[in-house]
Amino acid sequence: MKILVTGTAGFIGNQLALTLLARGDEVIGLDNHNDYYDVNLKLARLARIQDHSAYTHIKADLADRDAIEQLFKKHQPQRVVNLAAQAGVRYSIENPRAYIDSNIVGFTNILEGCRYHNVEHLVYASSSSVYGANESMPFSVHDNVDHPLSLYAASKKANELMAHTYSHLYHLPSTGLRFFTVYGPWGRPDMAPIIFAKAIMEGKPLKVFNYGKHRRDFTYIDDIVEGVIKTLDKVAEANPSWNGKQPDPATSKAPWRIYNIGNQMPVELMTFIELLEKYLGKTVEKQLLPMQPGDVPDTYADVEALVSDVGYQPSTSIETGVQRFVQWYLDFMRTNSPDYFATTSFLISPQHTRLNVIASKGAIETAASFSNAPNNSQPSGLFSNTSRVRKTGSTSQIC
Repeated sequence: MKILVTGTAGFIGNQLALTLLARGDEVIGLDNHNDYYDVNLKLARLARIQDHSAYTHIKADLADRDAIEQLFKKHQPQRVVNLAAQAGVRYSIENPRAYIDSNIVGFTNILEGCRYHNVEHLVYASSSSVYGANESMPFSVHDNVDHPLSLYAASKKANELMAHTYSHLYHLPSTGLRFFTVYGPWGRPDMAPIIFAKAIMEGKPLKVFNYGKHRRDFTYIDDIVEGVIKTLDKVAEANPSWNGKQPDPATSKAPWRIYNIGNQMPVELMTFIELLEKYLGKTVEKQLLPMQPGDVPDTYADVEALVSDVGYQPSTSIETGVQRFVQWYLDFMRTNSPDYFATTSFLISPQHTRLNVIASKGAIETAASFSNAPNNSQPSGLFSNTSRVRKTGSTSQIC
């Protein structure tokens, strides 16, 4: 099968392409090599797939209409997985137009390419950020998500609505996946595992809010990729029982579906840190503090619909996943510059965002602890969100 994957220099996109190639698919990879964080990390990911005989790489931006039109015309992909997007909640406040360009204009280009070239199935990255002000737990695809708290979340909700329109008007089967917290080897440097691992190895104390009792739905990268592939292989179908008087937000009379993709087994922050310490062979001072105002104590995904419909079964325990991550991290750091993960100062909004970390006066503060948002997202093709630094007093802020 010939599959277009956007964001193949990113965390999930790269592992997805590698897995598809291993099973015998032909992969057309799209990425703009954005420098939102160190491009060398992205190039190192690409090195794992770029020489494969069944892989074709295209350096282009989703928002480049002509480039996307030519891609579909030349390569005629049978199915598409769109993981490229402008990621990040706080950055959407500072640079909202980037989200319109990539997440709205770029996604429109993908939809148009699928429409005019008879694509069998479009799978695209949504985000758990769409749950916004929703406090019902676990987060369910059958819940209303009409109250986003950031332009990033609004753009992802818009993607779901745009895809539904194309599914209805042009019978394009489409499936949106609301990614929760993804971790593992080759992850992004702005996510909890690398930030914590770097701090532990450097002996920096961690300020842990809510006394380490935050829980997040950590899902290992291999399980996520398996879920994406299972979803891609099962073409979205109309729900014959859908009723417009009592509409189900996750299905439709059109061939359109929405799923959560997570682990459905929230992990306490303290457990996660202790596992990192165990496998890194070092301990770090932990300063336990009360929960911050506005923070969310727990987030996790109801994945029953994905289990039922495509057979999704995440199987990697947190212990095994952290051990694998640590082994990769140590191996990678032995042979590469520490500049890949040089940024340890983050200040990110607490609800449905990545990680809320503040590096100030030598301590790493962990507020939201685990990301509930865009592990899957990249700015027009890349997983991102680091390297835009703003100095505020004695604290550096990564937005």
